[in-house]
Amino acid sequence: MAISFTVNGKARQVDGDPSKPLLWVLREDLDMVGTKFGCGAGLCGACTVHLDGNAIRSCQTPVADVNGLAVTTIEGVQASDPGQRIAAAWIRHDVPQCGYCQAGQIMSATALLAATPKPSDDEIDAAMMGNLCRCSTYIRIRAAIRDAAGIDAADIDAADRGASGRGAARWAEAKA
Repeated sequence: MAISFTVNGKARQVDGDPSKPLLWVLREDLDMVGTKFGCGAGLCGACTVHLDGNAIRSCQTPVADVNGLAVTTIEGVQASDPGQRIAAAWIRHDVPQCGYCQAGQIMSATALLAATPKPSDDEIDAAMMGNLCRCSTYIRIRAAIRDAAGIDAADIDAADRGASGRGAARWAEAKA
């Protein structure tokens, strides 16, 4: 069965099993290896991509479900304004440790900023809740999102110190 969709703005067509997870189509058939396999159950967020602008878990999405839609991967997200802002903030806040979860974290963060340009801490927590980071950089991830959103630097510094980080603490506790 032929399935047509766009990936990072380019028209693509794949033939094969329509139940094959989008993650494996991206990695194996389209040679786009930036999207990572983590758990295979949609629980860790490493495989997050955008489907028509919404963050989804590609390991649980059959490729048939993307027919006619637009997929954005980590390879293409930096073409967007939120993607550029998130990438710069990630560097400024020294977010990556091992780096494995970063593609999924960045994809969730950019989808959040595209939908909610100035998210509250609770909105950040809700958007990022499904992304696990085994290195526990949750406080830096939140600070980077706040920075990319243009939220006052003094507030970012306070969140980094934990003074206004109640949501981040709750997020980190949920991950432990």
